[in-house]
Amino acid sequence: MMFPLQGAQMLQMLETYLRKSLPESLKVYGTVFHMNQGNPFKLKVLVDKWPDCNTVVVRPQEQEMIDDFDHYTNTYQIYSKDPENSQDFLSSPEVINWKQHLQIQSSQSSLNEAIQNLAVVKSFKVEQTRRFLYMTTETIKKLVPSLLDVKNLPPNSGKPKAINQEMFKLSSLDVTHAGLVNKFWHFGGNERSQRFIERCIRNFPSFALLGPEGTPVSWSLMDQTGEMRMGGTVPEYRAQGLVTYVVYTQSQAMEKLGFPTYSHVDKNNKVMQKMCYNLHHLPMPCDWNQWHCVPL
Repeated sequence: MMFPLQGAQMLQMLETYLRKSLPESLKVYGTVFHMNQGNPFKLKVLVDKWPDCNTVVVRPQEQEMIDDFDHYTNTYQIYSKDPENSQDFLSSPEVINWKQHLQIQSSQSSLNEAIQNLAVVKSFKVEQTRRFLYMTTETIKKLVPSLLDVKNLPPNSGKPKAINQEMFKLSSLDVTHAGLVNKFWHFGGNERSQRFIERCIRNFPSFALLGPEGTPVSWSLMDQTGEMRMGGTVPEYRAQGLVTYVVYTQSQAMEKLGFPTYSHVDKNNKVMQKMCYNLHHLPMPCDWNQWHCVPL
């Protein structure tokens, strides 16, 4: 059985339902939250049943997924209350088009078994990426106060050190900056990733510091799941606390808008982990996961 959720009322109910399962539902919760704010990526939601659903899949409309090789567009966000028994629902071609290059994102590494089983059945190669998942203290207070452990916060104020405002100007990005972001993005560096970055810049708030030449030297974006992503600093301006300033400014602005504010960090990236700690972003008990699937 597959049930498409349509209309503002159903999506609002789904947002409330997902909120009760945070932080495991975070990636899907963030996506549905932004669908309820206007849905600029024209995403749709499928569930196995309603209202008492077990598995939720957020995905683009078929007419958006015209390039079989574009896994940036062909991206699915999944949450399941019962990951061990989600395989049947996920195997349906109406739910996921396994014939395309695609990626699956979730805050549940427990989905890995179902996805690996499907790789055998549907004949595709799969590569899983696991990262630390962070949420800002303000978002935790609002959405999952039980996770707020004040003992784990550093004694500082959670604010970044001041920057030289004569030298750096706070700004946003425009689409002409997508090439620069793409060059330094770990998951990017190609034509399709650049189109995805352009789309994010057009549709969601972005934050940047412009250097003395008037071009971005440090930046952070937001994607269709509401996650702060693709942050970077050009090499000659690193180790000056610029990205910390940008991320702090971004999280403050997003929290003011009432957005759930979260991000992920590579398990080997000690610099960004320290930044999160100093800004009072706390690691979640679950991971950020991405599965990149390529048909054989």
